[in-house]
Amino acid sequence: VNLLFLQFKMAQDSVSVDIKTTTENEDEFDIDAISDVKFEDVSRAKYRIADGVHQTPCETSPALTAMTKMDLYFKKEYLHHTGSFKERGARNALKMLTPEQKSRGVIAASAGNHALGLAYHGSNLNIPVYLVMPLFAPLTKVENCRSFGANVRTEGAHIGEAMIIAKKMAAEQGLTYINGYDDEAIIAGQGTCALEILEQVPEVDAIIVPVGGAGLIAGIALAVKTLRPDVEVIGAEGESCPSFSEALKHGKPVTVEVSSTLADGLAVPKVGSRAFKVAKDRVDKVVLVKERDIAISVLRLLEIAKAVVEGAGATGLAALLAGKLPHLEGKKVVCLLCGGNIDVPVIGRVLERGLAADGRLIKLSIDVPDRPGSIARLSKIAAEHGASVKDIQHERAWLQTDIHSVTISMVVETRSREHAQELLALLEAAGYSVTWNT
Repeated sequence: VNLLFLQFKMAQDSVSVDIKTTTENEDEFDIDAISDVKFEDVSRAKYRIADGVHQTPCETSPALTAMTKMDLYFKKEYLHHTGSFKERGARNALKMLTPEQKSRGVIAASAGNHALGLAYHGSNLNIPVYLVMPLFAPLTKVENCRSFGANVRTEGAHIGEAMIIAKKMAAEQGLTYINGYDDEAIIAGQGTCALEILEQVPEVDAIIVPVGGAGLIAGIALAVKTLRPDVEVIGAEGESCPSFSEALKHGKPVTVEVSSTLADGLAVPKVGSRAFKVAKDRVDKVVLVKERDIAISVLRLLEIAKAVVEGAGATGLAALLAGKLPHLEGKKVVCLLCGGNIDVPVIGRVLERGLAADGRLIKLSIDVPDRPGSIARLSKIAAEHGASVKDIQHERAWLQTDIHSVTISMVVETRSREHAQELLALLEAAGYSVTWNT
């Protein structure tokens, strides 16, 4: 691999090209008209960004290795300065601007990680950065972008509206618009992650990549299939936004409906055209992941690997924990943890959902006699079995049973799903009618 790097080292930072973007009507999609990205672009990007983007660790986790029955490594992209892999493409794109483009500045539409990458490296390279962030963008990310010196405008109900505004501003003010997942320089920059993986885990059998706009998986697949065509490149998407899976089905990027998701960083309704062109014949497989599995993945990473990873970044592990890729058992697998920008208030909600999905936070509905001591006896059974009652309510008015009964709604914390099932059996053995609300 190092010899291949040296082969292209003659391309230095002095090379300047215009950043290209492509948009097309879905009915008029012409893949041949879209300029391609080559391995040489990825190799050059590695040296171009080396002065500002550090190599992230790729380390194994013994506990999660045992849990997945794989020799599992984590590529810790959440350890970049701004908390995600987006820095790679951002710095590469900024350094490839012409002197005139650098003086005028760049603009992008982003709800978070791409915006942070551009803001941070724009400040580092003294390039003005303008950002249009949708109204739902987390306040912390908006303020962090401003702290890096970016000019931030919050407008647009969703990323699509923000993109329209950003492109209009680019045309009016002579700014260079940088798409967060479909520019050539962005895709090439993200591909540098794969070059590091192949050096760090040379005997890797498969690489699991979360997929949103497809820029990351396109860059990684390009690099991997050039150097190690035997290595599997597998995409993981949330069921709430299967834009890449649908693009593969239709043979072109199509717009999909996006529903609310823990993996908000992957909620891109239509994959990039250039990213799709690069990735479609190089990605071996794509799997869809449920919300509950993403929540459990975030929980496992925090609890076992001591890693704070956002929903989008944990989607690859979610696919493994959900048993979506059984053919990888016993193999050496690298899973990308591509981002860690999760808001503090959201962490609590995600962890609660993860505990509930894991069977360690359960909600029970129990009919008991409406007389003093009933709730106390119920709580005593739970306590004696080592369960902790977190919340308890009772309901009289809307019951269909006799008027001398009350339904108790009880939230209980248990050690595991098996422990919860033992508690349920114990309550039923004591004569209670119990419903586990899942």
